[in-house]
Amino acid sequence: MRLLLDTHAFLWFVLGDSKLPNLARTLIENPENQVYLSLASVWEMTIKHSLGKFPLDRPIEQFILRETSRNDISLFGVQTQHIFGLLDLPQTHRDPFDRIIAAQSKVEGFVLLSADEAFNRLGVLRQWS
Repeated sequence: MRLLLDTHAFLWFVLGDSKLPNLARTLIENPENQVYLSLASVWEMTIKHSLGKFPLDRPIEQFILRETSRNDISLFGVQTQHIFGLLDLPQTHRDPFDRIIAAQSKVEGFVLLSADEAFNRLGVLRQWS
C-alpha cells in the first residue's frame, strides 16, 4: 500500500503521540507499505516553526530529515500534475496545504492517513481508525 501522511499524522507518529490510532501506526510501521510525506507538509511545518507555533530543540531541517530517514518515510515532491489536480477538487476545504496533499493523494492513488474528515468531501481515500 502507498500511504501519504498528513502533517499531523507524521508528527504524532515520530513524536509517539497517543492521538495516533493503533491502525495508523501499524500501517506506517508495516514494511510492506511505502510511506510518504509531502513537501507541502514540510513547508507547513517550517512555517509553523518559524512563527513559534512548533518549537523544537533542534533546527527544523534536522528534525524532518532525521525523522523521515529514521522511519523510512520518503519525501514526496509537488509536481505539475498535482497542482492541476487542484482543479478537480470541490471548494469545500480551503486550507492550501490540505488541498495540495489531497490532490497528490488523488493523482497518485495514495491512501491518505489523516484524522481530518474534511478530506472525505474531497474524494480522497482516507484511512485513520
